[in-house]
Amino acid sequence: MQVLVTGGAGYVGAHVVRALLRAGHGVVVVDDLSTGHRAFAERNGVPLVQGDFGCPELLEQVFALHAPEAIVHVAGKALVAESVDDPAPYFAVNVAAGLRLLEAARRHGVRRLVFSSTAAVYGVPSQQPIDERCPREPVNPYGASKLAFEHALAAYAGAYEMRVLALRYFNVAGASAEADLGELHTPETHLVPNLLRAAREGSPFRLYGTNYPTRDGTAERDFIHVEDLARAHVQALERLDIIDPLGFGCALNLGTGKGVTVREVAAAAERVLGAGIEVSERPRRPGDPPRLVADPSLARRVIGLHCAHDVDSMIRSAHRFAEAERERGGVEVVEEALKGGDVNRSPRPRRRFGEVAVQRGYLSPEQVERALAIQRERDGIGESHKLVGLILLEMGALSNEQLIETLRAMQG
Repeated sequence: MQVLVTGGAGYVGAHVVRALLRAGHGVVVVDDLSTGHRAFAERNGVPLVQGDFGCPELLEQVFALHAPEAIVHVAGKALVAESVDDPAPYFAVNVAAGLRLLEAARRHGVRRLVFSSTAAVYGVPSQQPIDERCPREPVNPYGASKLAFEHALAAYAGAYEMRVLALRYFNVAGASAEADLGELHTPETHLVPNLLRAAREGSPFRLYGTNYPTRDGTAERDFIHVEDLARAHVQALERLDIIDPLGFGCALNLGTGKGVTVREVAAAAERVLGAGIEVSERPRRPGDPPRLVADPSLARRVIGLHCAHDVDSMIRSAHRFAEAERERGGVEVVEEALKGGDVNRSPRPRRRFGEVAVQRGYLSPEQVERALAIQRERDGIGESHKLVGLILLEMGALSNEQLIETLRAMQG
């Protein structure tokens, strides 16, 4: 099949693209590069259409030029805390833009769609492990927006004879075997990359919650390797015509069925890296469930889900990617951006981040002032431009590429 992958330049999306290519499918990627990376599409050797997957004009061009026969919809906004602080973009992107994508597919007779959903649709479930019959009661706008689009998918499947399937991710980790695709997030909120950074820098790893009702007091999660997850998308797409998604609710859980605690993941990181990791224990974060473990038995039966990797493998592959990307210069830039420093570790430039970004036409002065106001209120560090780039990323006013180019310009 010729497959349109939205968000195909991002972490999960790029791995899905590679899995599709290996299975013999053709791929075109649509990605606005707000969190994705042009280099990932280039490393996969696929055409990249840069833009908003919810733009009707862009979609018309993509369908006319590339004639996709199926869609894997990975793109979307996915930060829980951000969704609570500013829910509007989550419903605009995850729901409204998603509906425009669905309408474009319907107009062009594209009947197959696989959707990247999330275990966040379950909220804080009363049963463990979690199967697809568990009540869906999201506790944040991110989960609510994903569930709303799931409802739309099921309605389209029933009314327009579309073949759709939502794949509810649990925790995803790891990187490609070739060490050229992996996690490059700003800010980074995921467990494994933050453990790797703590080990590399000798800085404390923040462990939130040590008194959960689990075997060691830390939160327990179900981690699935990103390559296993990507293959599941291909298997789902290839079986859409021979299964009856409406018969089981058009959704499947993607996980291993095995829970691992945060302390166990940290111990695995120490074992794989051969280095100790300092842990800074913090209070629980509000809303964090003690345990989230998938029951993936339905996915095993329906699409043949098979998880070949364990936690050690996830950490090992993520470490290889981080080391390789630092040699290529990618992680170095992102890490310095996260710290608010300059990209070449030279003395701090005199020009301020916001001023340079405005001069390059990326931002308006009003956007910079708004970001500074958020920084003053949230971080209490006054008018400093040191971390303002990350806040502008969170606001959606600046892309990763624009942040990096601004940092480079500050050095020039």
